[in-house]
Amino acid sequence: MASAADERETNAGNDSSRRPELVGVGVIVVRGDEVLFGLRRGAHGGGTWSFPGGHVDEGESAEACALRELEEETGLRAVSPRRVGESEDVFPDGLHYRTIFVRVDWAGGNPAVREPEACARWSWFRWDDAPEPLFLPVASLRAKGFRA
Repeated sequence: MASAADERETNAGNDSSRRPELVGVGVIVVRGDEVLFGLRRGAHGGGTWSFPGGHVDEGESAEACALRELEEETGLRAVSPRRVGESEDVFPDGLHYRTIFVRVDWAGGNPAVREPEACARWSWFRWDDAPEPLFLPVASLRAKGFRA
C-alpha cells in the first residue's frame, strides 16, 4: 500500500502548490440499525471516529478494497458491498482525499482491534447517535444527508 509520502514522490513533477489526490474507502458496516465506528489513533485524524477503511490498491475495486480493509482492521467479514457515496476533502495538513463509501452488511462476529496503532476501539452506534467528533470524510458524508 502506497503511503502519502510515496504518492507525493511519485507526483514530484506536478505543480507543488497542489498535493496529489489520494483515494480511500470508508466501509459502512451495518448491523440491524447500527453502524460500526472506530476511534482513530495517530497523526491523521487521531481522536476522531471513523469507519474501517484504507487506501485502494492499484487495480483494486472500491468494493474489493472495502472487504479487504474490513477483514484486516477488524477481522470481520461482510456481504453485499455497494457504493453509496463519495466525499472530497482537503485536510489541514494539505492532503487531498477522495473517499468512496461502500456499505456492507455485517455477517456475524465481533470486531477486534487488529491495528492498535491506528484504532483504539470499535463500537456500534445508531447512525443518528454517531459519536463525535467525526473524521472529516465521514462528517462530509453526513453533511450531505446520507442515511445508513
